[in-house]
Parts: sequence; C-alpha cells; structure tokens
Amino acid sequence: MRVFTASLATETNTFSPVPTDRASFEEAFYAAPGDHPDTPTLCSAVMPALRRRAAADGFELVEGTAAWAEPGGYLRLDHYEALRDEILDQLRAAMPVDCVVLGLHGAMVARGLDDCEGDLLTRVRDIVGDQVIVAAEFDPHSHLTPKRVAALNILAAFLEFPHTDFEERAEHVVDLALAATRGDIDPVISTFDCRMIDVFPTNQEPMRSFVDKLESLQESAGILSLSLIHGFMAADVPCMGTRMVVVSDGDRQLGEDLAKELGLQVFGMRGTTRMTTVELPEAISLCREADATPLSGKGSLVLADIWDNPGGGTAGDNTCLLRALVEAGIRHAAIATIWDPQAAAIAHSAGEGCLLEMRIGGKSHHSSGLPLDGLFEIRCLASPGVQSFRGSQVTLGTCAVLRLHGTEIDIIVNTNRTQTFEPDIFTNLGIDPSKKPILVVKSTNHFRAGFEPVASDIRYVAIEGIYPNNPATTAYEKAPRNIWPIVDDPFAV
Repeated sequence: MRVFTASLATETNTFSPVPTDRASFEEAFYAAPGDHPDTPTLCSAVMPALRRRAAADGFELVEGTAAWAEPGGYLRLDHYEALRDEILDQLRAAMPVDCVVLGLHGAMVARGLDDCEGDLLTRVRDIVGDQVIVAAEFDPHSHLTPKRVAALNILAAFLEFPHTDFEERAEHVVDLALAATRGDIDPVISTFDCRMIDVFPTNQEPMRSFVDKLESLQESAGILSLSLIHGFMAADVPCMGTRMVVVSDGDRQLGEDLAKELGLQVFGMRGTTRMTTVELPEAISLCREADATPLSGKGSLVLADIWDNPGGGTAGDNTCLLRALVEAGIRHAAIATIWDPQAAAIAHSAGEGCLLEMRIGGKSHHSSGLPLDGLFEIRCLASPGVQSFRGSQVTLGTCAVLRLHGTEIDIIVNTNRTQTFEPDIFTNLGIDPSKKPILVVKSTNHFRAGFEPVASDIRYVAIEGIYPNNPATTAYEKAPRNIWPIVDDPFAV
C-alpha cells in the first residue's frame, strides 16, 4: 500500500481587514515534504498519525507539503494556486498511490475563488482517478460544498468546540482511509443542509449531549463516521451554513435518513446553543471586584474578548476592553494578546527592562478602538514566543510583555496573530497567571479547556468590532438568504 498525505489550511474571514498571503503561511507554519514535526498542527494531525501507522503496519508513506496560516482575510489567489500546485506536483510525482489523506480546514477563500478546498480536491481526484481512496479531515467551522463531497470517499470533522479532539479525529480519518483502501469498508458520504448558521460550543448543553449522541451512534451497525459542519458565519460564500455529514458503510439510504434526522435535531436547537455573554460595563464591574479581592488560590476571573478573536480571522488589536480596564483603575491583570508587530519590534529594539513611551493596538481598523498610549516597562522578549494547543505548538512570532507603568497590568504584544489557547501563553513569557486576579484572552471558545482549571469564573465579553456575529444583519452578498436567522423558518419557504 502506498499513501500520499499533505496539508493546506487556513480560515478566511471575508470581512477581515488583514489579508492572507504566502508569507502568512511561512510565518505561522510551513513544512516541506518530510519536514513536518512529530507534533501536529490543528489541521495537519493526519500526517504524524500516518507516520505512526506506516511504522506499525509497513505501508509506504509519501509526505507532501504542510502549510497553515492563521485565520485572516482573503487569500491571494496566485499564492493559493502556487501552494496548491506545489502539493499537486508532489502527488503526481508520487503516483501510483492507493490512498490520499489530506489535512484541511475547509474555510479557505481566495479572491476570485470561493471554494479553495473544492478546487484542490477536484484536482486531486483528477490525478488519482476513481479507484483511489481520498480522505480528508476538516475543521467544523468550514463550508461543505458539492465539489468536496463529490471528490471525497471519506470526510470527517472535529466534533468538539473547543477543538480538543483534532488529534483523535485525525486517527479516526486515518483508520477509515486505510480500512477503505484494504477493501474492508465501502464508505458513502451523505449530507443534510440544516438551513441555519449559529455558534455551537460543545462544552455546554445542548451541544454536549448532541456530540455524545454522535459518538455513540458511530458505533452503530452501518455507520462509519458522523460530523456536524458548524459553518463559518464570517465568510460570504454560497455554501455558508450548518450541515450534517454521515459516512455509512455502503448504505446510502441509511446515511441520508440519519443525516436528515440529526440535521433536523440541530435545527430544533437553533438560538439555544450560544455562550451567554456580558456587555463591557458588567465585565468591568466584575473586574473591580476581582481586583479588590485577594486571590488566595481561588483562581482568576477570565474574560474572553470573543469577537476580536484572531482564530476567527480578526486582527486581534481591539483595545476597547484593555482601555476600559485602565480607565477603571484596575491594577492587576494579564492580557493575551494584542497584535501589534510595530510595538513588538520597538520593544525588541529597546531591550528588556527599558521604560518606553509606546502606542499599542488599535491600528488595523476603525472598529479596533483607539491605540493605548502610555509608559511601559519591557518585561520580557521572545522570538518566537510559543503556546500549546493540545499536542501542538503555536507560534506567537516575535513578541514582548509590556507592563503599564504604575500598575501590574501585563500585555503580550505579538507579530503572528493567534488566538489564546492555554495558560502557558503567559507562563512561557514569565507571567504567573496564579498571581493575576484578571486574565483577558482573545478567543471565542478554544481557550476554555485550558483555562477552566485556573479560573474562578469565565465570562464571554461581547464587544462589537469587525467580526460579523449577527447573520440576520450581516451584509452578505453571496451567502444563502433562506437560512435561519435570516428567515424564521427556511424549511417553510
């Protein structure tokens, strides 16, 4: 058996002011054939999984390029085509192969091309022909298009949000791909359009029980895999929305019936799944209380600035929450992160220990708020800084810890936009989270699993910015209009 694998992934927020290009991949993660580390990235976990299986089972593995760019705005079309063709040329050189397993995200959009993954997979299928098994792992915050379904034998997405299962789901995809290549199973993909878009955190009800149900059903006779494609509301593309995916073992009718049943169950949960949010004044009131109360080992108040999440393609330089903390007289806090390559570069030029008048944040868009001006102590420098996300290592790029003079407010400024995943984003840069009564993170929900053990309370703070978080009022031009919440009952239309 001869297996080819590669990975090409990013998540495109078509409303973001931060464009994506080849340099975005090279700054975040780029590995030439054979250079992928043993640790995975969010969308390349199939590659180390296949390495382990090849060593154990004795099949031949051919690795192509693996590239990941932090979520941002439109990808340059010529840069997408160059990365695509790099992988396609590697596949042609590897032929003949029996199986192709790809690590994708599923929400990549280039200027002039709405369905990058569909384009890539169609070209892969054209190269390998109809008899070769083609499988892919996806992020659920993606778009399910007819091109992708037509080109794939196996399609599975992470089940959890936060995505704590991306490594396990990679193993799941690899298991199915190898079994199908051996002829042990006959995978058939069925889908159902839920005609909606929403946010589906799986760490709380009703989604917790729904995911548990999916995992249980995957053990049923004739069912190989179940996935819910949540959709990505920050992308104006024709197939934006939530869809149910069933991979059955040769039984299309079983798959279609189950996809519809589960998809309608998801539709029935519309409007009940989002995290409960607080507005800025309430968040500051909670901060005043936390700042005035001794920690005594009880954990920190964790505030998530959910709509300025670089993991959703925003800039991550919104200063509204930070400014409100300063103006409220809060003295003890840590913030991860404010994207500001200029401030990080200035800090590195000045050196650790220096006191410097600086202007940070608020640069990418008028919705990011005003820059914060002040006197800052440069507490720590790193190039690159890193944080963990499960077994992966995520680069912060060149970064610095800046402490606002006269306070113990420590702010991480970074060059590689990334959301916050784990508390080691602080500890790796010399900040002890246990000494901070308030921790501010830029993330929608991926931070949750990592920060729950160190938190006395977690609150999601809704601050309007560039992220289009209300589909009913978003100015979509290409996205479908007959979905909830744009219409109340799309199945009656």
